[in-house]
Amino acid sequence: MKGNIYHILNRGIEKGIILHEPNDYKRFILGLYKFNNQGSALRLSDENWPDNLPTQNKIVEILAWSLMPNHYHLLIQENIDGGAINFVKRIGNGYTKYFNIKNNRSGYLFQNSAKIILVERNEHFLYLPFYINANPIDLIESDWENKGIRNQERVLNFLEKYQWSSYQDHVGIANFPQITNKQLFFKIFDTSQKQYKKDFQEWLGDVNLPR
Repeated sequence: MKGNIYHILNRGIEKGIILHEPNDYKRFILGLYKFNNQGSALRLSDENWPDNLPTQNKIVEILAWSLMPNHYHLLIQENIDGGAINFVKRIGNGYTKYFNIKNNRSGYLFQNSAKIILVERNEHFLYLPFYINANPIDLIESDWENKGIRNQERVLNFLEKYQWSSYQDHVGIANFPQITNKQLFFKIFDTSQKQYKKDFQEWLGDVNLPR
């Protein structure tokens, strides 16, 4: 429903790798822009990304996102009824086509259906803006969700250099500003760039994820 917020995630089949190299990540991100348009997909290629971008008539507003080698997370707000499922199908089909051609394969790449979870004003509403941006910590501290952060300075330095999430844009490091509607993100979650960075660091120091 228009105005609803959803947490979306999907994995490769049998948790297989879907993003092997930087060009794969860039292509997936290009799809987040290209397919976020009512009607047909925007005419957009690697050659003209991110310059001279066509104007979108957005299906959804992307509030936060992160890409990992075998899965992705999105936090979106629908602009039209059914926008979340429409958007997920389009980015999944688009990236699968690219991946199959590149790797001379055929068939499904992702699990049968993405998880599309309605976010309401509860504990998930409070922790998702942090958790999605924190997801890449798995790459350097795989047990952080259960045992907490061992080295916060190292983790923060890693996230500030990790290109494949919205964290950089949320804390003021221009990365892919065309993708994330960070002003809407700040409005919905009643924060600001400076406050979000401060709250994120405090959250990392006391990770207590809902189960």
